[in-house]
Amino acid sequence: MCRHLAYLGEPVAIRRLILDPPHGLYRQSWAPRLQQYGTVNADGFGVGWYADGDELPARYRREGPIWADANLADLARTVRTRALVAAVRSATEGCAAGETAAAPFAAGRWLFSHNGALPGWPERYGPLAAELPATELLELTARTDSALVWALVLHRLRAGAALGEALAETVRAVAKYGDARLNLLATDGTSIAATAWGDTLFHRVRPGSGVLVASEPGDDSPGWSEVPDRSLLLATAAGVTVHPID
Repeated sequence: MCRHLAYLGEPVAIRRLILDPPHGLYRQSWAPRLQQYGTVNADGFGVGWYADGDELPARYRREGPIWADANLADLARTVRTRALVAAVRSATEGCAAGETAAAPFAAGRWLFSHNGALPGWPERYGPLAAELPATELLELTARTDSALVWALVLHRLRAGAALGEALAETVRAVAKYGDARLNLLATDGTSIAATAWGDTLFHRVRPGSGVLVASEPGDDSPGWSEVPDRSLLLATAAGVTVHPID
């Protein structure tokens, strides 16, 4: 399992999103409050963000725990962004280690993170992987369940699906193969889509500032709303909507 978050709104220093909150992503790497599976998220971390005037995101990912990275504090203090996805990783048994296995994954203008697991990985999901073209399987950046889920989402995005549609369709497809936990989170820099499927998901909208979508609240401030399980969340500058996933 993992913990992840996304932000969309006015420019803000990265540290205000992941380092400063008293129960934010940084602290969730060793002391999550609502995590149901696993206790420590020390198998890597990543931050992806967008700079003004550039639709392609930048990423900073590392193999080790977020608290052990000496360079993150300077980066997070000086870089400001209007959109971000960040995650701390707790690796699924049988999945590869390393920086390339840490979210967020990226392709073109999209960033993606998976909080969850595919029980029975990898044997149970061979037929699902076979639905992808061979060239897309060869593009997998890591031998992990999350990388396969990302490939399935990306296949739908490249075929023209909207961000939320691609996430929901992928959840439905993967769920047919077992009791998977599929909290997915993605952005294109101007909108956010996320699914709650087997784990917690919250959002908070601050008018005139921005929207946060996270596995769990980073503080005890009012305004956090829990997303019902088996739901799709869509967020833009105009606000947040939540829809059931059939």
